[in-house]
Amino acid sequence: MTDKIDSRVSLTGTTLRVYRFLYKKGTPIGIREIQRELSLSSTSVAEYHVKKLLSMGLVKSTEDSQYFVDAVVFENMIRIRRSLIPIQIGYIAFFATSFLVLLFALRPLRITNDYLFALFLVAVACGIFIRQAIRTANSASL
Repeated sequence: MTDKIDSRVSLTGTTLRVYRFLYKKGTPIGIREIQRELSLSSTSVAEYHVKKLLSMGLVKSTEDSQYFVDAVVFENMIRIRRSLIPIQIGYIAFFATSFLVLLFALRPLRITNDYLFALFLVAVACGIFIRQAIRTANSASL
């Protein structure tokens, strides 16, 4: 478990960019393509960062020298094809739907403090998850 924590701490800069690219790609990819796609100065620079990822145990290689992500660092992301989506999207949908149901389907004839409190709580929960989803998406973006 401490190896994972250490690898997360040292995953910064260009090495992080290479990791994110490999993660988003989702399929094995060669050094030259990594170098081209990330506009790195040479293939040796790309190879250096891939070797760092290999030593951290985050990337594996195939027999034909292609590389792919083996360990996932983005715990709060779901990959659907080539898109990374914050996991909080499901919670946002739940609380937004709950808010709309409270607002339109379960609205009492006489507005009470309990009803307003329920609306407030659901709106706050939705806002918290929206904020967290934005933070998660920003931390995972290239």
